[in-house]
Amino acid sequence: MTYDIVIRNARLRNGASVDIAIAEGKYAAIEPQVKEAAKTEISADGRLVTESFVIAQLHLDKVLTGDWLDAAVKSEYLEGTMGGAMTTIERAAAVKLRYVEDDILQRIRTVMNQAEAAGVTHIRAFIDIDSKAQLKAVRAALRARQEWLDRVDLQIVAFPQDGLIREPGAEELVREAMKLGANLVGGIPWIEFTDEDMRRHVDIVFDIAEENDKDVAMLVDDAGDPDLRTTEYFAKTAIERGWVGRVTACHSRAMSLYSEVYHRKLVALLKRAQMGIVTNPHTGPLHVRVEDLTSEGIPLALGGESVNDPYYPFGRCNMLEVAFVSAHTLWMMSPHHQDMLYNMITIGPAKIMGLPPHSISPGNAADLVVLQELTLREALTTHADPRYVVRNGQVQCETTISRRGLSAVATETSR
Repeated sequence: MTYDIVIRNARLRNGASVDIAIAEGKYAAIEPQVKEAAKTEISADGRLVTESFVIAQLHLDKVLTGDWLDAAVKSEYLEGTMGGAMTTIERAAAVKLRYVEDDILQRIRTVMNQAEAAGVTHIRAFIDIDSKAQLKAVRAALRARQEWLDRVDLQIVAFPQDGLIREPGAEELVREAMKLGANLVGGIPWIEFTDEDMRRHVDIVFDIAEENDKDVAMLVDDAGDPDLRTTEYFAKTAIERGWVGRVTACHSRAMSLYSEVYHRKLVALLKRAQMGIVTNPHTGPLHVRVEDLTSEGIPLALGGESVNDPYYPFGRCNMLEVAFVSAHTLWMMSPHHQDMLYNMITIGPAKIMGLPPHSISPGNAADLVVLQELTLREALTTHADPRYVVRNGQVQCETTISRRGLSAVATETSR
């Protein structure tokens, strides 16, 4: 038998040294030594080979707009208590007054190229829909999804960033976005002015999800207020509506301020709803209790969140970098913690996004990265672009190794 690709002398995360054979887009053999030949032979030279990276939350339409507004817009979102998070969202909405579909698409292309070179093969993109953005960003994202079909899998979330109750016409625009081809229904219930409107927001999102038989992903409780409880209502509604296992909560930053008693009740509810959580400790001072949720079996992911937008001035879709920063923010630096964080940029987000099993095992889709480093610690330290990026059994990117091993320049191979 001749394989399509064989990666020789690969080091897996468990320390095993193996050859990895790929055929017809899937892992065909993972053995100490694969004797058969391949059309393409890659020598890993003992470097770490892992699952590719997955981003379960990225505000893709707003990338590279951070310089459009005054720096003061960001300050209240980044300050300690996040008391001004809603104010930041309201001010940041001004960027959408400048939206032009072709410009949005060009910014998306720039970031998608960065993501692919950094080893990302799947992205869930939250695309703003409101009276300012209209459907411009959704149409641009749909075009990008088609362009990148065989390179980076793009899930589009129809996201009413400025609310559903407080934003006239947003509900109708979300429904139209679903007809155009959005993959998930989004929401941000905590942005509404009253508890009643927050609950109504969630109800509307589930109405649209049921009408279209689509999963739901919402940004919930993204501020420093322990009285915010939309995560609870989101989970409760998922159970009541029969949407168990089809829901994702992003941020839930208020969970860090909950009492121990209430937090434990909420975790029990999350488990019943089989709800995944995407946290972004690199983009704000509050975050969920990662270790507690992991110990309870809650699916967790680190999000890409932002790339130089009104909320966060940095970012380049490099999930090793996100894990590196999160290790410091969460104070998670032991070998056990490093492995936990790595799961949160590979296997965890893949599960949350409903992807097929995302592990290096025979029969699974061959989506992997050959890193430049020998160990997980080194990879997190340098967060350099991978040596090779493989998607569906095809080499998509090859990166030259710098002499210092601290940076890399991506060059595209055959498509």
